[in-house]
Amino acid sequence: MQTVNPHTAPELEWSAIANDSAAMQHASEVTITGWMIPLDPTLPTADYFLLAAAQPCCGGCIPRDPLSSIEVTVSEPVALGTGREPVRLRGRLRRLADDPAGWRYRLEAATLVDPDNPVRAPAAMSRRVFLMSGSALGLAACMPGRFAAYADTHDESRAPDADAGWRASPGARTIDMHSHAGHVIVSRDPAIGVHRPLTAVSAPMLAGGMNVICVAIVTDTTATRVSADRKRFEAWRTPEPGELYRLSQQEFARVNELVAREQLIVVTDTAALASAGNQGPCVIIAAEGADFLEGQLERVDEAYTQHQLRHLQLTHYRVNELGDIQTEPPVHGGLTDFGADVVRRCNRLGIVVDVAHGTYDLVKRAAAVTTRPLVLSHTALATHPGARSRLITADHARAVADTGGVVGVWPSSGTFHDLQGMAHGFRRMAEVVGVDHVGLGSDMLGFISPPVFRSYEQLPSLGSALLEAGFSQSETEQVLGGNYRRVFDASMV
Repeated sequence: MQTVNPHTAPELEWSAIANDSAAMQHASEVTITGWMIPLDPTLPTADYFLLAAAQPCCGGCIPRDPLSSIEVTVSEPVALGTGREPVRLRGRLRRLADDPAGWRYRLEAATLVDPDNPVRAPAAMSRRVFLMSGSALGLAACMPGRFAAYADTHDESRAPDADAGWRASPGARTIDMHSHAGHVIVSRDPAIGVHRPLTAVSAPMLAGGMNVICVAIVTDTTATRVSADRKRFEAWRTPEPGELYRLSQQEFARVNELVAREQLIVVTDTAALASAGNQGPCVIIAAEGADFLEGQLERVDEAYTQHQLRHLQLTHYRVNELGDIQTEPPVHGGLTDFGADVVRRCNRLGIVVDVAHGTYDLVKRAAAVTTRPLVLSHTALATHPGARSRLITADHARAVADTGGVVGVWPSSGTFHDLQGMAHGFRRMAEVVGVDHVGLGSDMLGFISPPVFRSYEQLPSLGSALLEAGFSQSETEQVLGGNYRRVFDASMV
């Protein structure tokens, strides 16, 4: 494509973004003026930010209308100066297809038209609030964007408070069984051809006292999307042979990049988990959905040896070769024979088997096959789950607990109104399966709608809510990490 002279790049009006006529300029060089909202206003420069049509009222004011802002990636970091004027940028415009958060456009490889007049992002956004409404504001796991209507940052009562609340006792380990922190997920839209920058993980973990997170790649993203009613994810096409395996290689590489950048410690065995937290934040490498196996059992061994995979969720949002899922009509009658073989191979190698998203029939067969405890990493109880619901019944939960396993309670705002409600969700789960079989599965950055637990800085508040809900200190330590640690140790060989 012929490069447009940067001095003649046409001016893009915000009205063209609003009415979507800017789509005619897809892949073209344009110039646009707006207000810059960086991911972290406390830093001297920014390499990724939103550009808004109107000046925000404060630093915590993230636009919720996808037609009033665009994503921006720059060719080199932009200095944040002392002014409050808008910034004029030049870059290549991209029309985003099937973006789950609804963002329509991105300006790529952008440069300042007037680099001698840097702008300053709005003030009044503290580092603490940023961790809730900035890095935790990123789009849901499996989503390509990093800003969405993920929290109302004007609601100060929702801000995490790292200075008050519960703390784990010395020697206890706090563990999140399911997380997408850091944004390792590769874009759903192959036309975009770029990866979103990784986001902070260590800082919020340290601030909240979270020792270990199971950080998950997702390898069905190019074949799934948000439904038209924006209430769930759904499969929308059949992937090409080898496509999901190649996607897994990209995402495993991004996990390695995140580990190096954030100076994370990768937990691969019981000894490493026992010392977790002593040297800094730790991760257990996981996969949400075994779609990347594409029916080839030897790829379990490959992921274990080459990518340090230690936690494998069998299914996600497409019915794959391993079995049926809760959100689509059953096809296999539960776990397939191949799925059973994968469970056995994980048992032999030392990989935690996660049955989240699987149907009750899948869980029952997995429980009959496994010789190690299962986990169901992120869900909640419902007496009568609706059709295609991700919630589970008491019998479904007991099928996992009966293996010695753990069921993770998630912070979905569709299930709980606040952290206190979530704590009572832990209580109800414990009443059904026993406190030894309950854990935390935050699905960090994995929701379409804002969850009630949005940053690891909120862990002290969640712990306090659990104490208020009737859990003792030791029981709180069990559900916030101790129970998963037991399962992980039992899964290792």
